[in-house]
Amino acid sequence: MARSQARRLVFVLFEDCLLLDFAGPLQAFELACENAETGRAPYVWQVCSLKGGPVRTSSGLEVMTTSLSDCDRINIDTLVVGGGPGVHRASAETALVDWFRLAAPNARRVCSVCTGAFVLAAAGLLHGRRAVTHWGSCELLSAQYPDVSVLVDPVFVHDRGIWTSAGVTAGIDLALTLLEDDLGHREAMRIARRLVVFLKRPGGQAQFSVPLSLQSSEDRAFENISTWMQDNLGGDLRVESLAERAGMSPRTFARVFRQKTGRTPGKAVEELRVEAARRALEESVASIKEIAARAGFQSEEHFRRAFRRRLHVLPQDYRVRFYQGQRQ
Repeated sequence: MARSQARRLVFVLFEDCLLLDFAGPLQAFELACENAETGRAPYVWQVCSLKGGPVRTSSGLEVMTTSLSDCDRINIDTLVVGGGPGVHRASAETALVDWFRLAAPNARRVCSVCTGAFVLAAAGLLHGRRAVTHWGSCELLSAQYPDVSVLVDPVFVHDRGIWTSAGVTAGIDLALTLLEDDLGHREAMRIARRLVVFLKRPGGQAQFSVPLSLQSSEDRAFENISTWMQDNLGGDLRVESLAERAGMSPRTFARVFRQKTGRTPGKAVEELRVEAARRALEESVASIKEIAARAGFQSEEHFRRAFRRRLHVLPQDYRVRFYQGQRQ
């Protein structure tokens, strides 16, 4: 690939952006060039901002950038914007949003990392599309932009040339997938190893742990119930039993649990069991049947259906991809 044919990447920063949101993906693309002969690198890139000059990230580090007015918005292969505490101010910057609106149709790929999805949404680029953002901002994105189909679970989502990804390190997962599309599986895995990323997560894998989401409730009593559920996955976790432990009627418990956690008790139990089984598939050599029983599933088939419903992959296929130990 001649230098003139290198794919051009543009990373757009704003004040109080999250450093890792752009540095992680940028590092992945940079590593794709490390073995290239002089003048034959597969990528070139620009780091830009609305006014150019130093941009202060949320960590206090400053990054030198090129002004968007000096950035050719026509010949862009991949356009990337990250998130961070300043994303809502950036989304209200008319000049920035207008630049994205004009540049996006000319780019082969437009990508957001974490809450960078708010910038794309403000530019109208997510209208009628599926998208994801950091799990803690999904409700806000959905409320502010009801024309966007906001998904909570995926690590990243691709919808007609627009790629959105979940929180922070999901940007590296996204970059590895884009590199795989461009350069092939072997090169993407080489870069993953250089980054010491042991697991190359597919887009459909859940972006955050179920226990974390349940513990996000500010109600201490329900946090304790959630912890007890995790420690007793093989036990009786029917609504009636959980309600008795909480000192409520089953109907009241089910209603309050959903208000506090955003899911029904039955769904929470299934998700916790799938999560426990997922970790076992990654870390142990136990059989699928043993893992299903330990996690509290009624049968191996019930486990397979639940696992596929949540992670969009069969347990045995997940183990092939993600097992971390040494095969015996």
